[in-house]
Amino acid sequence: MPTFYITTPIYYANSLPHQGHLYTMIVADCVHRHKEQRGFETYFLTGTDEHGINIERAAERANRTPQQQADYVVSYFTKMTSAFGLDTEHGGYDIFMRTTYPFHAEGVSKFWRQVAQSKTPEGREAIYKGHYEGWFCAPCAAYKTEDEYIKPEKVGQPPLCLIHEAALDRVSEESYFFRLSDYGEALLELYEARPDFIHPEARRNEVISFVRSGLQDLSVSRLRSSVGWGIPVPDDPAHTIYVWFDALTNYITAIGYGNEERESAVGFEKFWPALHLVGKDILRFHAVYWPAFLMAASVEQPRGIIAHGMWVDQAGRKVSKTLGNTVELDVLHKHFSVDAIRYFCLREMVFGQDGRFGYESLIDRTNSDLASGLGNLSSRTLTMIGRYCEGRVPSGRISEEKLLLAKRSGIDTDETTIAGFVEHARDDFLMHFENYAFSRALEVAWSIVARVDKIISDAKPWDLAKDENQGETLNAVLYRAAESLRWLCVLLYPVMPESAQGIYGQLGLAGPGGSANSNNSLAAVDPAELKWGGLQEGTRIGEIKPLFPRIDKGKLMSEVKTNWSSGTHATEADAVPGAATAAETQASPPMKHATEADAVPGQAEVLSTLNAKRDEEFAIEGLIDIADFTKVELRVGEVLTAERLPKADKLLLLSVDIGEEKPRQILAGIALHYEPDKLVGRKIAVVSNLKPRKMRGYESQGMLLAASVGEAGKPVLATCTEEVPNGARLK
Repeated sequence: MPTFYITTPIYYANSLPHQGHLYTMIVADCVHRHKEQRGFETYFLTGTDEHGINIERAAERANRTPQQQADYVVSYFTKMTSAFGLDTEHGGYDIFMRTTYPFHAEGVSKFWRQVAQSKTPEGREAIYKGHYEGWFCAPCAAYKTEDEYIKPEKVGQPPLCLIHEAALDRVSEESYFFRLSDYGEALLELYEARPDFIHPEARRNEVISFVRSGLQDLSVSRLRSSVGWGIPVPDDPAHTIYVWFDALTNYITAIGYGNEERESAVGFEKFWPALHLVGKDILRFHAVYWPAFLMAASVEQPRGIIAHGMWVDQAGRKVSKTLGNTVELDVLHKHFSVDAIRYFCLREMVFGQDGRFGYESLIDRTNSDLASGLGNLSSRTLTMIGRYCEGRVPSGRISEEKLLLAKRSGIDTDETTIAGFVEHARDDFLMHFENYAFSRALEVAWSIVARVDKIISDAKPWDLAKDENQGETLNAVLYRAAESLRWLCVLLYPVMPESAQGIYGQLGLAGPGGSANSNNSLAAVDPAELKWGGLQEGTRIGEIKPLFPRIDKGKLMSEVKTNWSSGTHATEADAVPGAATAAETQASPPMKHATEADAVPGQAEVLSTLNAKRDEEFAIEGLIDIADFTKVELRVGEVLTAERLPKADKLLLLSVDIGEEKPRQILAGIALHYEPDKLVGRKIAVVSNLKPRKMRGYESQGMLLAASVGEAGKPVLATCTEEVPNGARLK
């Protein structure tokens, strides 16, 4: 049996789980269930990264030991995964990995020694001892180069991390370094040889651009006197192995690397390599550092790295507790079914791009697609079978002598028409799902719902039942609807396991419960093997129950605003699994917002200066002569992809085709005025000979042109209204 191993990131144990953690785990769970259906022996990892200075600081603030702090956070993670059906008991993850497990320390020590004994592609030692002096971001668990922080305006103030807007720590101490600078060419060769190694393509291009710009050696240890909470460096206990070298290694130690004799080890040779599912904000660590570490240790590369986007609110702002626009896990758990949440996450967000998440959107999608769509189709089909067919699946055949009557009723007497439609939809669904285009796959599935709904509405079974001569026509309509539901159950099981299993049981195809471990589970049904007509005539349907009750939007939104808008709970014990208390949320680093400018002394001035510098992209400074103008090379470009940057309200990251061998990556401060998906396919004017510059850790390889309109300086893009080839020069 083939194997498939999927991982989420292991989440940092300095604060409680939130909406972003839930999303990544839902996606990973859906992929693992889909692979299980397709005949793979699967292994699904999630967990927590529990070492480092952030844990020490969080523990100190909460008056706990670091281990107590980690245990406290993990208890919330495990409660959350149980509440949302993501744990082992519900057919979810196979291991909740913790970096404080003793077997992990064994594996990390072995990995360190293998890397330390190796030579780089340039023939030098992969790990060496040196001295580090520079700025360190504890929330990022990373050292920051000059283009990755905001310089202070006043003497004596620390710079701010571009991602967290948190003050950096000045570090000056002895450190072990990984010689990352020697692996640039090897990494580029890897990306070239395996085009699907990083997905989606926009993320792949981003990583390639980063590596081509030159890599710096990476500090992989801290003095134990500075950071004591971690795994000691083998043979040098004065140093602690630092976060990323420790944390990333969990993906292999969890399955047996370095601890093969462990009874619970499932087998490194059996399951590795893994597919890593990560947020785009930690892509660099997984797509650059981790592959380089593995090269040095002579360990096979992962199956791939898949990066997803981030959730934004209805106004396009990043979701954060600071802005008060978060979707609380306890609200989700109380007011929505788990399957409705799972469906919304995969249907609403185009995977790889940012998506909007709001209570109202979730209600609308639940009511339209689930209550009025799939749920209504299931309920009306099964109810009519119960009413008109004595609760048994009827025959789908129409005899020769009844064909004319059936045609007069307005139905297609050729059953292969609907069978062919459903089979084609199944094939498209599987293709999209395998390519991580979950939203498109579900759109295809709902085309089946729409098609069958139309068959029922056109045929009017309630009228056919009144005509004793139309009995076969009635039976054929209901059979086609029921058989289509069977196919939908199989397709939708990975996304909505409980609901799909519920409809399957109501069709009479599963015993009570239909758990993931039962013989009647949809987990054992490969959608690629489905054949039309598999629903047997005479099968007694089960008890009909509504799976998606319609939500009263006004009532629910009123309750949410009244009871949850403050984001507080009566007591910590009353919070639904996953909800952060006020004390925990305050422990997180401040995020940029107008009312938060004073969160760090002097931060307002620094952020104002940074924003002013960014606004220079749209500034017009006086008159120029023709000689100055001719220096600017303008070309027509077509926007291939567009997405928001995490922690950057104004910036969009564009991939633009200007007629060159590869698309350009361009950052533009237009996110407040343009939706990313509305820009794709648009022809714009690009300054193509502008010197590349870095913003927020991303290289911008050009600049687009926009008019500045009104007192607020609203940007309006310069575009082409006639057909112009990509790369055409503007004169």
